[in-house]
Amino acid sequence: MKQHIYCLVILTLVTTQLHAQDVAILKYNGGGDWYANPTALPNLIKFCNKNTGTQINEKPETVEVGSSTIFQYPFLHMTGHGNVVFSDEEAKNLRTYLLSGGFLHIDDNYGMAPYLKKALEKVFPNNPLVEIGRDHPIFKEIFEFPKGLPKIHEHDGKRPQALGIFHENRLVLLFTTESDLGDGWEDPSVHNDPKEVRTKALQMGANIMTYAFKN
Repeated sequence: MKQHIYCLVILTLVTTQLHAQDVAILKYNGGGDWYANPTALPNLIKFCNKNTGTQINEKPETVEVGSSTIFQYPFLHMTGHGNVVFSDEEAKNLRTYLLSGGFLHIDDNYGMAPYLKKALEKVFPNNPLVEIGRDHPIFKEIFEFPKGLPKIHEHDGKRPQALGIFHENRLVLLFTTESDLGDGWEDPSVHNDPKEVRTKALQMGANIMTYAFKN
């Protein structure tokens, strides 16, 4: 039994090394459109590979929140507009992933926030989302954002917020809301955003990825 566990740990470590800078899209249940913004993450990856020296696979895989496959990726991205539901097992799996060194970026594509916050209570019942200060390294890893998270789309006209969950002083989960970075990452023809707006979104995304890979 011990030998089996040892082999499993070694296999996990080797697989993680192979995916050291790969990212994946997180598929969840509840009816929300986890597949929204199909061109967003590939475009962000291309931007990072060109401007930050990463060598990430430009065709990100999709992984389910309850699958052991998530442990192969140091960075997971999640988005959508609607409902999010985690089962007890899925919540436990995601918590273990995050506490083991993984990182999850959740980008509210508009309307996701109330469902997501409720779902996260099951993942971290005693560790709620807190707003991240403008002095956090994530706002200055490569590109400077002295005012914090940039506003990409208006939505309800509220100020953009970067909310996070920390474990032992490490940011393990980032939730960006009232910003819609993902829309800014999409192909220019999708939302017709000005170039300077898309650039800000991509630069902020690059900062997030850089932070996740370093920490």
